[in-house]
Amino acid sequence: DLANLYGKFKEAGCEIYGVSCDTHFVHKAWHESSEKAGKINYPMLADPTGSLARDLEIYDEASGMADRGTFVINPEGRVVAYEVNAGNVGRNADELLRKVEALQFVAEHGDEVCPAKWTPGAETLKPTFDLVGLL
Repeated sequence: DLANLYGKFKEAGCEIYGVSCDTHFVHKAWHESSEKAGKINYPMLADPTGSLARDLEIYDEASGMADRGTFVINPEGRVVAYEVNAGNVGRNADELLRKVEALQFVAEHGDEVCPAKWTPGAETLKPTFDLVGLL
């Protein structure tokens, strides 16, 4: 799903990194043997010791595997959004792109709020006490 929208993320000034607890050798074999994985043209990073997965608190010590996590990191290096799916639940790249665009808008226009399902060009809200619980 991300491979299909990679160009749009790049247009938005983002880089995508796929990370797994597999080695780079496994990534290469997976990329060469799977038609779907072969479409991936963003960097794949290896975390065979689970160090990054542990730092992000998505590593399951019992299984030795990481849950599926999506982390949006701003230019200052802060995690500004994340989603973690335990088990084999996929993620939605369209929704991730929408969130990234909303995060970018809010970073640029800090006095405005992007309501639920906001998309670029849609109306925003001004933060007031009346908005508490409506977002």
